Amino acid sequence: PAAGTVDAPIGRDPRHAHRFAVTPDGRPSVTHYETVESHRFASLLEITLETGRTHQIRVHMSALRHPCCGDRTYGADPALAARLGLTRQWLHAVRLRFRHPGTGEQVTFVSPYPADLDHALEVIREG
Repeated sequence: PAAGTVDAPIGRDPRHAHRFAVTPDGRPSVTHYETVESHRFASLLEITLETGRTHQIRVHMSALRHPCCGDRTYGADPALAARLGLTRQWLHAVRLRFRHPGTGEQVTFVSPYPADLDHALEVIREG
């Protein structure tokens, strides 16, 4: 679906100690996603987290069988990563917003895409 929620517990992957996975005995984890752009080989999503588990976005997207481009740890297509010039997962926080733990004030940080991710997105948009 173009938008949705993944409400699936995350724990250590029983087969690979360095990875995390959706597991029945994992910690509660909730990820909301919405499609911003849909293309032939990949889509750009906006993700909102209710929880903050290690590798949460990567694990939940992989569980949906749509791993982050370039994320070979969680099942991304290495041929697509090479075509896009990616040597890491395509994952970037364009905007972070949270309550400052010291002041209680809501703070927001904005960061444009780094050059490698911007280039990969342009390749995807060109089809």
